[in-house]
Amino acid sequence: MAAERLDVIIFGATGFTGKYTIEEAVKLSQEKQFTWGIAGRRKEALEAVLKEHAPNRDDIPILIADASDLESLKKMTERAKVVVNCCGPYRFYGEPVIQACIDTRTHHVDVSGEPQFMERMQVEYGQKAKDAGVYIVSACGFDSIPCDLGIIFLQNKFNGEVNSVETYLSSWKTSNVGGAGMHYGTWETVIHEISHRNELRGLRSKLFPEKLPNLTPKLVPRGLAHKSSISEGWSTKFPGADKSTALRTQYFLFQNYKQRPAQVQTYITFKSIFALFATAIVGVMVTLMTKFECGKQLLLKHPKFFTAGFVSHEGPKPEAMNNTHFAITFKATGWTEALAEPTDAHTGPPNKEMITKVTGVNPGYGATCTAVMTAALTILKEADKMPDNGGVLPPGAAFGKTSIIEELNKHGLKFEVISSIEK
Repeated sequence: MAAERLDVIIFGATGFTGKYTIEEAVKLSQEKQFTWGIAGRRKEALEAVLKEHAPNRDDIPILIADASDLESLKKMTERAKVVVNCCGPYRFYGEPVIQACIDTRTHHVDVSGEPQFMERMQVEYGQKAKDAGVYIVSACGFDSIPCDLGIIFLQNKFNGEVNSVETYLSSWKTSNVGGAGMHYGTWETVIHEISHRNELRGLRSKLFPEKLPNLTPKLVPRGLAHKSSISEGWSTKFPGADKSTALRTQYFLFQNYKQRPAQVQTYITFKSIFALFATAIVGVMVTLMTKFECGKQLLLKHPKFFTAGFVSHEGPKPEAMNNTHFAITFKATGWTEALAEPTDAHTGPPNKEMITKVTGVNPGYGATCTAVMTAALTILKEADKMPDNGGVLPPGAAFGKTSIIEELNKHGLKFEVISSIEK
């Protein structure tokens, strides 16, 4: 007789993100009834991480699985209803876990911020996941739950029809705790993601075979460095996964619900023009170096040097993470009235503006772990409110009709309307 499935298994539990996901599972299981276990390659390391991050729990099952061994992954996934995959970079280690989940009819969430990986998985496994009746939902961490679901929150509150959304990310520290700001695993992911950006064009021709309607007025990108009335400081385009994830969700809404898709531009704000240009210079240098294998290897071998200590193998200290706050401010323009068809053109200019905000603490690891665990529990509790009986989906498409935003509001992420003005 097969063992009863655990509700959740955290795979990659000994990694930097995995450790803090364990802590989040401990917290959430004190108020919600669910069973969970952890998995990874080495039993001794898994026992040690439980002792450190779940010291009062001696009832957590340990499973052995290796991302390079598909059969071991299947043995793990068949023991879970949902796998929380914390084993990155997903470009190298993510696909076998998704294959195993589909084969064993197990739902899957992860914290990938890698557009190439996520879009390729949707192209290659979307129909397979739907046929198996399982949800494969990436980008369930800071990339890109706050932004993608923040746009869904705004659209739900707008009471009209949204034409465009501009998002502004800012972060700040409440104390001057030193040390790194990013773990090496995240840095490794970033380097490989930059070096493979040329893959996206071919993927998107397959991912978006039907063109979106010609939306007007067009949302014109702002300059390289600009100021905004809704974000204090100097802003530039945000190079992360937020925009690509949000556009996948908007495309899904158009195709499946005949909803007018919002045009989206994402920005990041710095306190000073000096900070913006210093970061831009580092970004250009890193991008140029990734074009050559020797440059890429130098970046991977010497992260502290090339980031002035911002990246390390040890990662940020807990006190530094807990003193780091973030806000994403959203500015939407649109109309007070929604037209019958999303392809219809409004006769007048936009006459409504709304500003909303998502705020939280410890974006890279705390908010990320809260978001991915909440995503897993939402699949367990509210799969009947999710679309298509399965598939490979971005979080906004997967969870837009569930109560996930209300749950996140209870656990450290705050979604709120700041203002709404009709012209």
